[in-house]
Amino acid sequence: MAKFSIKPLADRVLVEAAAAEEKTAGGIIIPDTAKEKPQKGKVVAIGTGKKDEPITVKVGDNILYGKYSGTEINLEGKEYLIMRESDIYAVV
Repeated sequence: MAKFSIKPLADRVLVEAAAAEEKTAGGIIIPDTAKEKPQKGKVVAIGTGKKDEPITVKVGDNILYGKYSGTEINLEGKEYLIMRESDIYAVV
């Protein structure tokens, strides 16, 4: 796991989004303009939580989140999302 120069605050987590699907189940190749935004990813950094609400996910967890959750950021040439823990639907 790489060390990041960014540390999420409070109840925020830094997520590395999974790659978008390249093909449909039937084998049709999806062009870049038609690819859907991924809704799963891996937690790479977490905040300290709020006073009454500790963070329940941990670094390395694979998660599912809302399609429009988080804010996209670029770190060290890679795309990440920073979002509130409440935007995470499940750990898979």
